[in-house]
Amino acid sequence: MFKRKAYDALVQWKSVSQGATAALLEGARRIGKSTVAELFAQTEYDDYLLLDFSIEGEAVRSLFREDIGDLDAFFRKLFLLKGHALREGCSVIIFDEVQLFPLARQSIKALVKDGRYEYIETGSLISIKKNTRDILIPSEEHKIKMHPMDFEEFLWAKGDEVTAPAIREAFAERRPLGEDVHRKIMDDFRSYLAVGGMPQAVAAFAEGRNFEEIDYVKRTILSLYEEDLHKYDDEGFNRVSAIFRSIPEQLSHHNALFKFSSVEKDVRFQTLSPSIDFLSESMMVNMCYNVTAPEVLLELNVDKANLKMYMGDTGLLVTQASRSGSVTDNALYKALIFDKLGVNQGMIMENMVAQMLVAAGHELYFHEFKYQPPESKDKKSYEVDFLLVRGKRLCPVEVKSSGYRAHKSLDYFFDKYHVKANERYVLYPKDVSREGNIVFLPLYMAMCL
Repeated sequence: MFKRKAYDALVQWKSVSQGATAALLEGARRIGKSTVAELFAQTEYDDYLLLDFSIEGEAVRSLFREDIGDLDAFFRKLFLLKGHALREGCSVIIFDEVQLFPLARQSIKALVKDGRYEYIETGSLISIKKNTRDILIPSEEHKIKMHPMDFEEFLWAKGDEVTAPAIREAFAERRPLGEDVHRKIMDDFRSYLAVGGMPQAVAAFAEGRNFEEIDYVKRTILSLYEEDLHKYDDEGFNRVSAIFRSIPEQLSHHNALFKFSSVEKDVRFQTLSPSIDFLSESMMVNMCYNVTAPEVLLELNVDKANLKMYMGDTGLLVTQASRSGSVTDNALYKALIFDKLGVNQGMIMENMVAQMLVAAGHELYFHEFKYQPPESKDKKSYEVDFLLVRGKRLCPVEVKSSGYRAHKSLDYFFDKYHVKANERYVLYPKDVSREGNIVFLPLYMAMCL
């Protein structure tokens, strides 16, 4: 039972909603949604009832078809079938894996209006057509997006509740943490890169398992993901699995741009678009789109055919990148932990920054542009890795996997556009420093942006 921020989001929902909405925990498989929902129900209510639609039989399902119009009969039969009755006004009912029975999700409107109990739903792939076809989506839902464990939650799992506040304080003051403290945090951060944020993998790490055992856990999760993708491949998304498997190769390309030809020769964006949209909805991946104009309303200038696709969990990327063997070579983990990985390190670092930015609530955008440097006779292509909006101003972010401090892309970006920005950031493996209006931040401070 790890401490998770989604729990705090549920606490806030319960306080504000006062029974007027159902909470919907949405996210990829195996990130801990069901665990958080049940722990919250056990702790914050007098009693609860769990309906797990991955195993509920036809007797319970039929109640949503036949008795939802008569809620007295509905609850009487439900409690009889489950062998457990709830007290009104202080209990909650969990609809777990609600995407597997959309009719239960539709019933939320009537159940919330009835007001006898409160409701929490958990689900994956809840927005795809298959799971919304022929039902009325209830407006009485408060959606909470849940992601793999972030770096702070990873530290909590290790029993460390001191480091994250220290990171935030140093970020707020733009001051270095000091060589010894920074080195210690980077050691933890590299462990987080290798393990990732899937709760089962983090649990194995916290229990002192070796990396071979941790990798086995991640391979099991990847196999589960691929089984899910194959199901949807059979229903028309016949390229989804190929796209998902190609992510490590895609990220290894120059600038990590997604090349459609890597999936299928001569294929165009329009052909792959349904599969890409499906993966985005699944939350197994984090999508990053090019914006054609660097303006504060970034979403108005999105070029969806020019994209990057990151794995939703960097620990899974590390395993996916080396799945040709039966188990990931311990040498790979050793190289990653001890900063000896080399060329693939940039891919892993950028994926992790994307993961941390998404966990912090950001949509992901990047920007490509042409610029003619003063010393050049021709225009050249440049790119800003991530464009964020902070304080109603653009915040460009560059990611460096080494201590190399060059930032031509940022310089030329501002020379070309003259946009207003509070600060511009370079995320790299060293401690906090400043060079003019460029702030150099250690990679783990992505959690603060």
